[in-house]
Amino acid sequence: MTTIGDVFDGERGRLFGLAYRLLGSAADAEDVVQEAFLRWHAADQRAIETPGTWLTKVVTNLCLNHLTSARVRRERTGPWLPEPVLTGHGALGPLETAEQRESVSLALLVLLERLTPVERAVFVLREAFGYPYEDIAAVVSTSEGNCRQLHSRARRRIGDGRTRFAAPDEQARRLAERFLAAARAGDLVALEELLAADVTAWVDAGPSSRRTVRGREEVGRLAGTALARFAPRTLIAEANAAPALLFVRAGALLGVTVLDIDEARIRNLHTVTDPRKLALVQRRLLPAPADQARP
Repeated sequence: MTTIGDVFDGERGRLFGLAYRLLGSAADAEDVVQEAFLRWHAADQRAIETPGTWLTKVVTNLCLNHLTSARVRRERTGPWLPEPVLTGHGALGPLETAEQRESVSLALLVLLERLTPVERAVFVLREAFGYPYEDIAAVVSTSEGNCRQLHSRARRRIGDGRTRFAAPDEQARRLAERFLAAARAGDLVALEELLAADVTAWVDAGPSSRRTVRGREEVGRLAGTALARFAPRTLIAEANAAPALLFVRAGALLGVTVLDIDEARIRNLHTVTDPRKLALVQRRLLPAPADQARP
């Protein structure tokens, strides 16, 4: 017999993927999904015709409330970066198409900060999940025509900065491996050869320590210094549907750098070292020993 918990568990992954795309924070997305579960459990199940639609509306509205809060507006200053998420095992849902992969890229999530909360919701529901305008209108409580206008406006507002990088997975990983090897060896020439001339690096170490570095020479020097500091253990994984360098020391995750790679060069580096944004990757990558695990 299917229980209400079973129904929710079947939707949980999709709901987390939706909340993460809307909030750019895995921790906040987990909180939203938990609150949605509590509301689902308390609801009159007989009055809910389509559980997936009902839950989508609840999660979207919880995210909209969060995005309009004063705390979010206050914290997202400077070159803010989203919280990285490992995606090698389907944590954010299917990433089979270029559109699905782009929808979780750190570069696009940063651009989505330009949108109003409702524009962001319409854009994500349409672009990442393929919802028809009629269904989106029901979720965000507006008309179908207004949804079309909101989607069009959102695409225009992020269009200038939207760049797709389409290197095949294996090719991108090999380039990431060469980049890591050159940095470890201190070979600045080899390192710079792997970077695009207009490469940009974003570093988010917390609200009071965020910066942007541009240009092959400056980014190469920054990357070489950082990797030397985080040695001896740097891992390569997939985060936000792109190759990522994970900096680990004494069982602790110290930082994540996600690479935007085209067919031949690294175009962008997004580095997060803010401990608050590393908790989920830490749990997935380095589970706590049994005697330290939560009860």
